[in-house]
Amino acid sequence: MLAAGRGERLRPLTDTTPKPLLKVGGRTLIERQIARLVAGGFTELVVNIEHLGEQVENALGDGSRLGAAIRYSRENPALETAGGIARALPLLGDEPFAVVSADIHTAFDYATLGPIADAIARDFERHAAHFVLVDNPPWHSGGDMGLANGRVARGKPWFTYGNISVFHPASFAPLDPNAKLRIFPWAYAMVDAGRVTGEYFGGDWDNVGTAEQLAALDRRLSA
Repeated sequence: MLAAGRGERLRPLTDTTPKPLLKVGGRTLIERQIARLVAGGFTELVVNIEHLGEQVENALGDGSRLGAAIRYSRENPALETAGGIARALPLLGDEPFAVVSADIHTAFDYATLGPIADAIARDFERHAAHFVLVDNPPWHSGGDMGLANGRVARGKPWFTYGNISVFHPASFAPLDPNAKLRIFPWAYAMVDAGRVTGEYFGGDWDNVGTAEQLAALDRRLSA
């Protein structure tokens, strides 16, 4: 779980509270994500932390009260998305793993990623990763990438990366575990090589990036 971000657009809320611990519908964003992951069979979790990370660690503990076993990958400074995964690699093991952001709220069924992880483990050279794509939100109308015959492509129709994916650890092994690096555009090399499968998810999905988006999601979940 990626939880190390500063949440600049949510300031001043995130000056004193890390973004994953902001509440919607009476529960923190990260606890809602953990509940969905546990329901989908993902109970061994690694959470990367940096900004006010001790608050996240104190709130979640070892994860046992949430039905999970949580370990932490601590960063200083924050290493962005791909860099954070590279730093956490020693905690992630040798098998494919799911990557999700702590600041999204979604009804996506994480159980569906299990068979995909198995497929990546069987044939890494052909199948290096899997991305979940969603409709383009108003604040990102141009999208990120498309789908063609079950593979992610750099063309129309454009969708937005849903901050949900599965990767093989071998993809990150060559990376410097101390360097800042974002998943995109780094992962586009695998996309262009035809090694990334994908799927479209049209259900509930919110990326909480601003105070207005946070308030709107809180109202919806509280209703």
